Amino acid sequence: MTRKPSLTGRLSKGWQNKVNNIIPEKVHAVLTNAIKHMVRAVLIGSEFITKSPLTEEMSFEAREALIQDKINFYKKAAAAEGAGTGAGGIFLGLADFPLLLSIKIKFLFDAAGLYGFDVRDVKERLYILYIFQLAFSSEKRRGEVYHHILHWDEWVKTLPASVDNIDWRLFQQEYRDYIDLAKMLQLVPGIGAFVGAYANYHLLDKLGVTAMNCYRMRLLLKNDEEKGDPLYPKE
Repeated sequence: MTRKPSLTGRLSKGWQNKVNNIIPEKVHAVLTNAIKHMVRAVLIGSEFITKSPLTEEMSFEAREALIQDKINFYKKAAAAEGAGTGAGGIFLGLADFPLLLSIKIKFLFDAAGLYGFDVRDVKERLYILYIFQLAFSSEKRRGEVYHHILHWDEWVKTLPASVDNIDWRLFQQEYRDYIDLAKMLQLVPGIGAFVGAYANYHLLDKLGVTAMNCYRMRLLLKNDEEKGDPLYPKE
């Protein structure tokens, strides 16, 4: 996460930035507004259909076994959704974007609850959005997000107490650039179903691994601060 961007990463991001600069500002504004309202709607909806946080006493291994079951469930759901929309051509392919976004956010809500965090707290929903960005951002942006997650308790105090005020332009641009190629190939007749299933399956797998490590790190840091263990120092 802290490694400097590779040459390939820099070239890829440079090319994407040039493309983004060509796109008219009005288009960027429309996309940003659409993503903002889409994510807000998913966040609000997921809040009401997510179970209360798992607070009962159980071993960390048992808790993570439940998380892994969730990851496997959502990977299969995402693959099925990608295959279905990919097989339907360009119009159904366009529907994949909000559907996959919903699946990803719902998984993060479930994961937070299984780790014992209450997503009714706006700070936990902000944390979810940062996990999302950590999984689906450029190498440069990933390093910045990782630093904020590593120092979350301090960083969250500087954030506005609402998801409305995050940088939605940056959020949508990084996410869109990350999944660009896979989603474009998904629209190609004949291979769309295969590409959609494969891409969505692996995108959920990546999100699952990222989420598990974020919550592990958060719990380990909290535990080490309480015990004074230098294994995971703040700096």
